[in-house]
Amino acid sequence: MIIADLIAWFETWANPAWQEPWDNCGWQIEPGVLKEAARVLVCLTPTLAVIDEAIAFQKAGIKVNLIFAHHPLIFNPLKSLRTGDALTEITRLAFSHQIGIYTAHTNFDQVQDGTADILATLLKLKQVMPIVPTQEGLGYGRVGELSPAVSLTDLLTQIQTKLNPPNLIVSPATNLEQIIQKVAVLGGSGASYISEVAKTGAQAYLTSDCKFHQFQESRGRGLILIDAGHYATERPACEFLVTKLTALGLEWAKISQKDEDFRCFFRSK
Repeated sequence: MIIADLIAWFETWANPAWQEPWDNCGWQIEPGVLKEAARVLVCLTPTLAVIDEAIAFQKAGIKVNLIFAHHPLIFNPLKSLRTGDALTEITRLAFSHQIGIYTAHTNFDQVQDGTADILATLLKLKQVMPIVPTQEGLGYGRVGELSPAVSLTDLLTQIQTKLNPPNLIVSPATNLEQIIQKVAVLGGSGASYISEVAKTGAQAYLTSDCKFHQFQESRGRGLILIDAGHYATERPACEFLVTKLTALGLEWAKISQKDEDFRCFFRSK
């Protein structure tokens, strides 16, 4: 499958027109690779380390020509490209090595088998619905039922096992054996949806990037807030995307091993 056909297939599933007004989905860099057979490196964030990884594959004989990322490389209009800036170097390397960079962000968050759906699947939620519907069949986040219901301790253990986050931040709870039946999930920064989650009747909400007062707000609403980190809650959707691309019969598709969490938790001995 050539890159042009791959992108056409993807955009029938997650149309860039569905993105938020502030977002920048779609082509970030297209250096003339549309007619080439797609060899794709999938990542969460297109960093210098990821493009260096793609170049290393090229040098090893695997002609990677597309980085497919969740987070946009370019969010705001550029005012300059200057030597020493990471974005400048990524752009230079992308053109000089003929590697396209394509992004699917808030459009990918909304669709079936997107970031939220994969979290719901990993936790085996049933009767799943969007937290915030956007249009028919689409929406941000997912809320569903655990069957059978589990204790809060067991739910946290499942999240730790399935997502392997470096740390879990959880609302203070007096009873870790509380039985949890209804759970909401939203990959990435989902704290702004706390009020909508509370309206669903969910007892626990898995997301990331939550601040002090958002934990306070959740407790006031009777909602257990679980912050597993941005990387851990979105990376599984990237891994699933590789599975879908492989099923399409692509010549080569892999998940990046140079994707970064950008957070490190220090613990003194």
